[in-house]
Parts: sequence; structure tokens; C-alpha cells
Amino acid sequence: MLRELKTFLAVVRYGTFARAGSQIGLTQSAVSAQIQRLEHDLGFTLFDRTGRSAILNAAGKRTVDVAKELLAVYTRLATQGAAGESVGLLRVGAIASAQQALLVGAIQKFRTASPGWRISVSPGVSLNLLAQVDSGELDLAVIIKPPFALPPGLKWHSLVKEPFVVLVPRRLAKESWRVLLAREPLIRYDRNSFGGRLVDRFLKRLRINVDEVAELDELQGIVGLVKAGTGIAIVPQAATLHIPPGVQTLLLGDDTFYRDVGIVARTTGDQQRASSEFAGCLVETVTRSELK
Repeated sequence: MLRELKTFLAVVRYGTFARAGSQIGLTQSAVSAQIQRLEHDLGFTLFDRTGRSAILNAAGKRTVDVAKELLAVYTRLATQGAAGESVGLLRVGAIASAQQALLVGAIQKFRTASPGWRISVSPGVSLNLLAQVDSGELDLAVIIKPPFALPPGLKWHSLVKEPFVVLVPRRLAKESWRVLLAREPLIRYDRNSFGGRLVDRFLKRLRINVDEVAELDELQGIVGLVKAGTGIAIVPQAATLHIPPGVQTLLLGDDTFYRDVGIVARTTGDQQRASSEFAGCLVETVTRSELK
């Protein structure tokens, strides 16, 4: 039932079976099947299903807090070891571009120093990962710094600041990026993401009207569209971003702005010590890469 309870809370958070499935790696039909099993086991329905939305009914609303409590208890059980032993489960979230660039080295260092600990990595976008840390589902996450104040009980530590650049087909490389943004079709970095919001603010600040042809969150996908000649784009110069032949990077000069990637973590909790140690491993990983 634990799996079904996690899926239930995902549906509550994301509002539809389809969106919940995309965030936790399940198909819509798999999510629906798990919810039906949970409702069968509990003996009552949880949602009033209207169109694509999944609206909690009265029983479902009462179930949310109990489900969170049960999962929290299970998590505490999973992290218990013999008295004084350094063992447990550390739940880490990360945006896609940080997983390869930062997590691989940090996990290796952490495991060497604390071999009794297991690490569970959850992928996602910054806004959702922030909410999961805030709710206690994750102990910490590597995300883009939000454009608003953190909720109480959370702390922020910057890891790396990535400058935004304009990506264009090589045939346009000698033209001004300002002229190109006003003239060429734009492949927009998704405005639902924190990074995409930074791009939106940049364009509004410079009062540049753009011709949008597509909007997506996957950075490497944006690069692929630029290579295919679909348009130009403004993206962060992330460490894992591969710029293929045929695509040129244009710097923004004095107008450069940055994506701040860092750690958001809880200031309290059972995993506070391990969370701080893992954050230290992330910082060390970044420091060593900068020295190379």
C-alpha cells in the first residue's frame, strides 16, 4: 500500500493522473490502477473524477494527512539502524542538468565517507522539488534558485552560477544577438521553470518582442531545435549542455544574466547531519571541477 499512497499524494499535488504519472515515472493507466487498488483496500473513493482533473472528495481530503503521516513513519523506520550507527536513507532531488554534472561525484564522495547510508535520487523540475523538500518528502534538492523567498524551515546554498547565452545556427553567428532576437523565431525556455522565468524577465527588461515557435524545458532538446534550423534560443551555459557543430554561442556581454544552481535543504529533521554531509560533498565536487 505504500506505493499506492505515494501515488495518491502525487495526484493530489499535480492535480491529474497524467501529470502525476509524468512526474513519478508512471503511465496514466498505471496511476489509475494504483488509485483504484488503494480505494478498494480502503473501502471508499478518494476523488470526484471530473474530466481530466482529479478532485479530492471529503474522504480523500481526510486521507491526505494520514497518508503523509504513514509515509513519514515508514521513512523513519527505513532509516533506523543499530544505536550509534551511521546508517539510513537520504532522499535527494535534482534537476536533470545537475544529475550528471554534480550528483555523480557527490554520491561517490558521500558513500566513501558514509558507507552505511543509501541514497534515493528523485528527478524533477525546480518548483516541484522545492515543494517536496518543503513537505518533507525529500531531505534536500539541487535546483535553480527560486525567484521568491524560501518557505520557513528551508535554507539555500549556491553551488554554481551559469551565464545565459544566445544559441543560433552558425550561419547567423556574425550578427548582433539583439537584432536576431527581434527578427528570428525564438525557441523559448519554458516559463514554468525558474530558468525560463529569468529569460522572460530579460526579454521584458530589454523590451524585445519575440516570435515564439516552441516552448520546452529540456535544454538539450532546445539545442537540437536550434541545430535543425527551427529558431534561436536563450539558454544557460550548463556544464552538461552539448553544443553540436552547426550551432554557435553568442555572449550577452554587459547584459549577461545568470541561473543560480544550488542546494535547498531542511533546517530540521531526522536526516539533518547526513543532509549537511551530502551538501558538503556537492560543494567539494563543484570546487574541484572549477579548479581543473
